[in-house]
Amino acid sequence: MNAVWHKYLPGPLRRKLDGRHGFQAALGSSGWLVADKLVRMGGGLLIGVWVVRYLGPTQLGMLSYAGAFGGFFGTFAALGLDGLVVRQLLNHPDRDRDDALLGTAFIMKFWGGIATFCITLLAIWIARPNENLIMLLVGITAASFIFQSFNVIDFYFQSTVESRYVVYASNLAFLIISVAKIALLITSASLIWFALLTLAEVIFTSGFMVLFYHQRGRSLKTWRYEGALARELLQQGWPLILSGLTIMIYMRIDQVMIGQMLGDREVGLFAAAVRLSEVWYFIPGAIVTSVFPAIMRAKQAGETVYRERIQKLYDLMTWLGLSVAIGTTVLAHWVIRVMYGAAYAESADVLSLQIWAGVFVCLGLAHSRWLIAEGLQKYLMYYTATGAVINVVANLILIPEYGIKGAAIATVLAQGVPNVIQYFLPRARANLFQMLRSLTAPTRYLKAALAART
Repeated sequence: MNAVWHKYLPGPLRRKLDGRHGFQAALGSSGWLVADKLVRMGGGLLIGVWVVRYLGPTQLGMLSYAGAFGGFFGTFAALGLDGLVVRQLLNHPDRDRDDALLGTAFIMKFWGGIATFCITLLAIWIARPNENLIMLLVGITAASFIFQSFNVIDFYFQSTVESRYVVYASNLAFLIISVAKIALLITSASLIWFALLTLAEVIFTSGFMVLFYHQRGRSLKTWRYEGALARELLQQGWPLILSGLTIMIYMRIDQVMIGQMLGDREVGLFAAAVRLSEVWYFIPGAIVTSVFPAIMRAKQAGETVYRERIQKLYDLMTWLGLSVAIGTTVLAHWVIRVMYGAAYAESADVLSLQIWAGVFVCLGLAHSRWLIAEGLQKYLMYYTATGAVINVVANLILIPEYGIKGAAIATVLAQGVPNVIQYFLPRARANLFQMLRSLTAPTRYLKAALAART
């Protein structure tokens, strides 16, 4: 049976999708995830701009610094389980096995969250002693690690291609938090309340996911912990933990280094640009998350189909990133002036540079899933470690010379240069050529279309 939305498509596209039920499911799941983020982006854009203007660069910088600092340690709380648990659920579609996987992953993430919370508090006490407000903001951010253990329910819905339930949960939480933000803005609340709302959104989302999980006829009571399975997941996941840590280093070390070297105001100016440069990342993320099950099934069907689907994914990711980067570079100064006002004028140059990192982020999202599908997740450590080193070194050199624009350049270098490593890894070299081949996608698809018409 075709998906419900199938009948609303144009005739040629509808006929092309007829009978391809797995692909329809992936498209539908991706659509739900994109719709979720569109609602959040559209509904939250005005509120987000209002918050940025209300807080000003200095307070925004403090809040952003706390989020970036806490983000370094959040990787340990995740334990590298996300893609691994989804893969296990797909490869072993058995209810009893599901309960063991989800229960084990939940316990691991719960205790990992508590340990990470304590480590984060110790780290900020060492890094910014006697700055009580900063320490409190970081502590609130770190508390979310504990509640993120309920994200294992998200893994289940990914494996069953039912992402709409995650959308329902996150949108309900988002609606509640948005109303609360408006109330804080109207009442001129202090900075600490905005940090508390970030934690509250995680808690509400977790609660709603539990509710929808039960509505699907599943129960947390049947989950169980298996020590042998936990050891297996940790053994497979430790490269992902390290790569996740290095990802956060080259994604967020700039804000921490700016805070230490230039001050909170500069963090706020940089963070305002980063918010806009990353606001669209949900689109490639949703696409990759939703098509991953289809790619795994293609791998089982045959190498030719599998490589074709990987190539199409790279084509889409590359040109999605390039389109956004070119358009944003042209409009950066106008966008900053209209949305944030004169107080954030210095953010425009940062935005026009930082946006180009999105091209490599798109490719990286697809590439990381390819590595998981191939069982090469250990390679992620090589790429991300290289990116982290490049970002730290580039920031040390460029921030003193160019300020926050230097940090933006460092981010682009850290995202792009590590891909060259694939050339020196025999099992990944062909994949590098696939990524490079995506640059020729327009000419290839044009030739194919012309050939089909002759």
